[in-house]
Amino acid sequence: MCGRFAVDSEINELIEEFVATGGDVNDWRPSYNIRPTDPVPIVLESTKTGEVVRRLELARWSLVPSFSKELKLKYPTFNARSEDVASKASYKSSVVSKRAIIPASGYYEWRTVGKAKTPFYIHDPDGDLAFAALYSWWRGPSDWVLTATILTMPSVPHLAEIHDRNPVPLPRSWWDDWLSTEIDGDQTFVDAAVAASIGKAQSLDFHQVAPLGENGPELIEAV
Repeated sequence: MCGRFAVDSEINELIEEFVATGGDVNDWRPSYNIRPTDPVPIVLESTKTGEVVRRLELARWSLVPSFSKELKLKYPTFNARSEDVASKASYKSSVVSKRAIIPASGYYEWRTVGKAKTPFYIHDPDGDLAFAALYSWWRGPSDWVLTATILTMPSVPHLAEIHDRNPVPLPRSWWDDWLSTEIDGDQTFVDAAVAASIGKAQSLDFHQVAPLGENGPELIEAV
C-alpha cells in the first residue's frame, strides 16, 4: 500500500516534466507528508473541442465513484489493488477511460516487527516517480470534486522486507498509453502496465527515516 508520500516539485517543474498544457494547480505547494484526502497534483488527458489536452490538476487523494451519495466513504480508496481493479464497482469505469499519473518524489512505508513500526522512505535515486492512478469526478451539492487513487502491486523482492505491496511506478515508456483517451482500459491493459513497471520498482532505493512529523524536507532524511 501507499499511505503517505512526498512531492517536492514546484508547479513549473511538474508542468515541464509531464508536458502539461492545461489545468489549474495554482494552490499547490511542495509537501513531504501527503495523507489520504489531501490535495495532490495529478496528470490526466481530456478531449475538448476535438483536441486532446494533457492537464495538471489538484485532486482529493481518495477516489470517490460518481455514483456515491457521499464524499466520505466507509472504506478506504486512496489505494486500489491492481490485480482485480477492473472488476471493482468503484474503479471499473475509471480503468476504461479515466486513468491518471500521480507524481511523487518518494513514498513512506512502515516495517512492522511485533508492535514496533519502523518508517522508511522509498524513492528512485535517478529522479521522480510516476504512480499509475485512476480518477473520478464526484458531483457535490454545489460543485464537482476531482478525486484519485494510486494503484498498488505485490512488492518486488527487495521491498517485500518492508511491506508486501508497493505503488505501481510507471516507466516513462508507458506514460502516453496510460493517459491516452483513445485506449479503452481493461484488466489485461492494467496487468500489462504492472508488468512493465516491475523493472522500475526493482530500481527503487530506501532508507530509514525518523517518525513522521508535521511537514518539511527533514522527513525524508536518513537516520
